Amino acid sequence: MNGVGLIGAILIGILAGWIAEKIMKRNHGLLTNLVVGVVGAFLGSFVATTLGIGVGAGVIPSLITATLGAILLLFIVGLIRGRRA
Repeated sequence: MNGVGLIGAILIGILAGWIAEKIMKRNHGLLTNLVVGVVGAFLGSFVATTLGIGVGAGVIPSLITATLGAILLLFIVGLIRGRRA
């Protein structure tokens, strides 16, 4: 999350986790949304970089990247949990 600062990154992480939660039809709390959003931001950035997609600096590109990464994270967790059940 380039150029948004620590507080901005936390707020973007919470929002990205919340958006991913709604899209994936999950029900988490604020702390889980933060963790999912922040981890999703790292995952989204890694995937974008690996695919050669440039991720711009600022709030909107950071939110989009974090949200897509959070959705991917929740999808992967769902696959893993689905196999154990």
